[in-house]
Amino acid sequence: MNNAKTQSVINTSVEIAEDARAHLVIWEVPKPLAGSAHRFKYRLAYVVSGECVLRYNNEAGKGDHRHWGAEQAAYVFTDTGALINDFYADITRWNHENGID
Repeated sequence: MNNAKTQSVINTSVEIAEDARAHLVIWEVPKPLAGSAHRFKYRLAYVVSGECVLRYNNEAGKGDHRHWGAEQAAYVFTDTGALINDFYADITRWNHENGID
C-alpha cells in the first residue's frame, strides 16, 4: 500500500501467551475496497504455535469477514474500535475454548 493517501492506523504485534500473538494491521484508504462500505483495509490475525487460528480481514471483492479455524463468516464492520474489541473478544473465547490462559 504505497499510495500517498493511504495512512497506517495501526501496525502492531502483541504477545497474548507464551506461543500466541495477535497481529493487527489497519490502514485508512482513499476509497472503500470492493465489497466494503468504509475506507479501511485491515487484517487482524491470532497466531498460536505458528498456526493462524483466527483472522479478520476485508480483502478486495470478499468484503468484511472473519475466519475461525476453517470456517469463514461475514463480519459487520462499524468502526475500527469495534473491530479491535470484537477481535480481542474472539481471542478470549478461543483461548477459553482451547485451554490457554
